[in-house]
Amino acid sequence: MTEERDYSHLRENEIESQEVFHGRVLIVRKDRVRLPDGSESIREYIRHPGAVIIIPVLDSGELIFERQFRYPLRRVFLELPAGKIESGEDILVSAKRELLEETGHSSSDWRHLGRVNSCIGYSDERIEIFLARGLRRESEQQLDRGEFIDLENLSLDAALQAFREGKITDGKTIAALFWAEKTLRHGW
Repeated sequence: MTEERDYSHLRENEIESQEVFHGRVLIVRKDRVRLPDGSESIREYIRHPGAVIIIPVLDSGELIFERQFRYPLRRVFLELPAGKIESGEDILVSAKRELLEETGHSSSDWRHLGRVNSCIGYSDERIEIFLARGLRRESEQQLDRGEFIDLENLSLDAALQAFREGKITDGKTIAALFWAEKTLRHGW
C-alpha cells in the first residue's frame, strides 16, 4: 500500500472567486488564486452537480447502450446510460431514476463500482459508476423533454471493439467499460 504523503506544497489557495455564468446545469467561475511559489494566477472552471453512469447487464450478458446526439460535438455518440444527480439526491436514487427514464428498465441488483472525475482541468464534475444486474423491463423510455435516445444492446466484447475502433469516445463510457471488464471478467 502506498504511504500517505503531504502534498501541501502543490496547493493553490483562493484569493477571490467570481461567478461568471449561472445556467440550468452549469455554473462557470473565475477565481484568482495564490500559487505555491507566492505568485497569483486565474483559474476558470465549471461547477457541476455530478452525474451517474450505469452499466446495465441483461440476463443474456449484453449491456444496454444509448445513441444520443451531443450538441457540443455535433454528432451522435454511443454511450452507457447516464444522467445528472439532482440537488440533494442520493446517488443510488439518481442511478435508478436514470436507468428507468432512459431505458425503461429497473434493476434488482445494484453495485457502486467507483467514481471518475471527468475533466479535472476545468470542471469539478464527478461521475459515480454503477453496475446494474437483474434487469426487468418496466415501461417504455420516460425521456425528459428535448431528450432523444435510441437503445442498442452490445456484448462486452463488441463494446470493447467499438472503443478500439474509435466508435466509443465518450470518456465516462470508456471509464465505465474499464470497470465492466474488470468486474464482469475478473471479479473485482
